Amino acid sequence: MQFKLGLIINPVAGLGGSVALKGSDGEETAQQALALGAMPKANQRTMLALEQLLTHKAQIEVFTANGEMGETTARALGFKTQVVYQSKKLTTPEDTEQAAKAMLACGVDMILFAGGDGTARNICAAVDDSVPVLGVPAGCKIHSGVYAITPKAAGRVVEMLVTGELVTLSEADVMDIDEEAFRQGSVRAKRYGEMQVPSELRYVQSVKNGGKESDELVLTDIAAYVISEMDADTQYIMGSGSTVAAIMEELGLENTLLGVDLIQDQQLVAQDMTASELLAKVKGVPTKLVITLIGGQGHIFGRGNQQLSPALIRAIGKENIIVVATKTKLQALHGRPLIADTGDEQLDDALSGYIKVITGYNDHVMYAVGHPDLN
Repeated sequence: MQFKLGLIINPVAGLGGSVALKGSDGEETAQQALALGAMPKANQRTMLALEQLLTHKAQIEVFTANGEMGETTARALGFKTQVVYQSKKLTTPEDTEQAAKAMLACGVDMILFAGGDGTARNICAAVDDSVPVLGVPAGCKIHSGVYAITPKAAGRVVEMLVTGELVTLSEADVMDIDEEAFRQGSVRAKRYGEMQVPSELRYVQSVKNGGKESDELVLTDIAAYVISEMDADTQYIMGSGSTVAAIMEELGLENTLLGVDLIQDQQLVAQDMTASELLAKVKGVPTKLVITLIGGQGHIFGRGNQQLSPALIRAIGKENIIVVATKTKLQALHGRPLIADTGDEQLDDALSGYIKVITGYNDHVMYAVGHPDLN
């Protein structure tokens, strides 16, 4: 399975630092820094990050912008590379935003970017929290929490994702300071938003113990979070399995453990529905699907939930599928991907990739989805 890595390098990031300009935001400042003899280093620092992934090149496809915005470095290291955005010779913040949007359209699993706080702001404006991101520190100003501590550390975190380790997603603030004020000796930091970043997985003690009581606590946390995110105007198809059953129990609703139920506004609409009944209900109505892995092989489709037909899954859309599971269950797969076996090979291909799995209250991990015929 190919990991789709978005790559954006701000080639002028950090230019102003070495020539005492305290930043490189703005085209004029970048040109001034170059005129003063500043040497671009963002590509060099990105190379340090990507070198951590060289042993996994066959598993990675890089989606990037032309030239110094990513293509040059990715190809130099031998990565399979697809250019999805053409930038100007001297790049601008708009190039960063447009490149990020182009990568989103390609369905990348995450975006790795190199720059400073200004670059993080541009990425945030384009992607918000729709896809995980991670910054390679290359700018003059690094106040945002979306950056790895070093370029090599950034590469190692991506490596964890590629090799199937459990990696928690957390919200991190995007911060920036006013460069003009900074040049006058005043530091004025401002929060511009937040993005999802992968971080090394941290287990709480209750999950580590792994006993029945711990599992019950985790299931309660998962249920409470899913319920807190429910929208009264959206209907929810509740799939099979004990993790989904815990959500229904928390709602105080009767649950069909080996069937599929429909709820809206935290009320039961229909129970133990058939494939045709479900398909009729979703037409023209905002709908989300809540599922968990079934069986020891990690099936999310094709085992115990055949009511979820390919036509239904297409009607709902991949972006409206909510996967819930405890970390204990995911660990029991020993790095094997979750399996989509819908009976429709094209749909299985579309569902493959990396998805966000809810593993606790506001706690998520990225995990791979494959299918039986995927090499």
